[in-house]
Amino acid sequence: MRRFGFLAFGAATVAAAVLAVLGYLSLRQWEASAEVLLREQARDMAAMAAERVRMTILKAEEECLLDLQTALMDPAFRPETLEPWVKRTRIVGRAYVLDRQGRLLFPVPARPEDAAVLSGLLAEISQGFWDRGGRRHVTAGDQVLSVAVLRTAAGAPLLVALARDEDVLRRDVLAPGLGGLEGKSVLAVLDRADRTVYASRPLDGAQRVLTVPFGDALPAWRVALYQPEGLSPRDVVRRQTAMFTGAFALLLVVIALGLGATYRMVRRESEMARLKSDFVANVSHDLKTPLSLIRMFAETLELDRLPGEAARREYYGVITRESERLTRLINNVLDFSRIESGRQRYDLRPTPVEPLVHEAVEAFRHPLAQGGFKVEVDVAPDLPEVSLDAEAMGQALANLIDNAIKYSGEGRRLAVAARRGEGGAEVWIEVADDGIGIPAAERERIFDKFYRVGRSETQGRRGSGLGLALVKHVVEAHGGRVTVDSRPGAGSRFAIRLPVAG
Repeated sequence: MRRFGFLAFGAATVAAAVLAVLGYLSLRQWEASAEVLLREQARDMAAMAAERVRMTILKAEEECLLDLQTALMDPAFRPETLEPWVKRTRIVGRAYVLDRQGRLLFPVPARPEDAAVLSGLLAEISQGFWDRGGRRHVTAGDQVLSVAVLRTAAGAPLLVALARDEDVLRRDVLAPGLGGLEGKSVLAVLDRADRTVYASRPLDGAQRVLTVPFGDALPAWRVALYQPEGLSPRDVVRRQTAMFTGAFALLLVVIALGLGATYRMVRRESEMARLKSDFVANVSHDLKTPLSLIRMFAETLELDRLPGEAARREYYGVITRESERLTRLINNVLDFSRIESGRQRYDLRPTPVEPLVHEAVEAFRHPLAQGGFKVEVDVAPDLPEVSLDAEAMGQALANLIDNAIKYSGEGRRLAVAARRGEGGAEVWIEVADDGIGIPAAERERIFDKFYRVGRSETQGRRGSGLGLALVKHVVEAHGGRVTVDSRPGAGSRFAIRLPVAG
């Protein structure tokens, strides 16, 4: 069972370690996947917004060109009549009309800043575009122009270039297309110099997540998606990862605590099994020894092989003493059995302490005399009565005296005292010896069932390991406590502290 317990503990430990490694790898993989997913979602949002703006611009420009084509088909059309049309068209900030020879027909006269735009426009337009026609976007200077070849009523081709009004573009195109965004994300439009042309919300402290180009409608402009500080995909993923890591770490801590508890339980059960085995062997020996002596002396008496009356009385005394010893041992075992099953009951009555002490010492008169002990009994006068079960407390006191005799070593002294405790609320019954003593590290465990101090001078002495455990249980059941003061080689002093009756 012990090997099986340790094997199960080892298997559980390996499983927990594998779980920890797999959990860590899974969290890292999830973190990377979640960040990619959030970025893809953000990119899709920005791309949809950019496409919506692009389609709005293209539609507005298409309407402008159709309107202009209608005006050109009028036989009475003259370029100078375009001025009211430009003012009437919202998105067009400035319009240029050139003939096939590259002469500027509108506006006339040109502004100084128009020179750079026109030179860049003519450099981008090839002869094939004049023949082929169609529409395209051209970047000339710092302007994005929507260029188309339109024909007059006479069939003459004219090159029309429309420059956008940025204020109108911001107000009538970007705001409807990018505004009204749900959530805390912010969409902004950046020009070719990375300046913010429009933002759906203030960018105070926001972090740029990604940018998406508009395409041919605004070739140098981009849509940028911002998140408020702490809400970027990486921050969100990090928070979720920290939360999952904390939960997983808590789970691992619980598993570790469970493994530790299991390990301690396995060790305790193994130790308990060993102690029970030692208990059975010790009790068997302790039962066998008095029974053998009783049988031997009884057979001697039965065969009447005694030299005289003195020897006969001695033999009777040995039989009586060993019977009492056997009775104490059996009582200990029976009391322990009742305690373990929860059936132990005590009849508590106000009882004087002095007779109890003298009766317990008198029960050991023969072994004390045979062992050459110096016995000191000191009971203070006028001790108050104590509410106790006389039989149970006598058994507990007998266990302490028996231990003092058993572990006396070279010091043959037994001191039993009863006195008022400090404050007068308790009565102390003390049993002291000059024996081998108890190491400090083991003083707390000597009251555990089956436990015996692990020293060579104690292991040679037989015992059940129940005596002190029964003493502690009996005393605590009476509302008291038992203490020990001991040093190796200097003896021990056990004190039963009981509350005064009433």
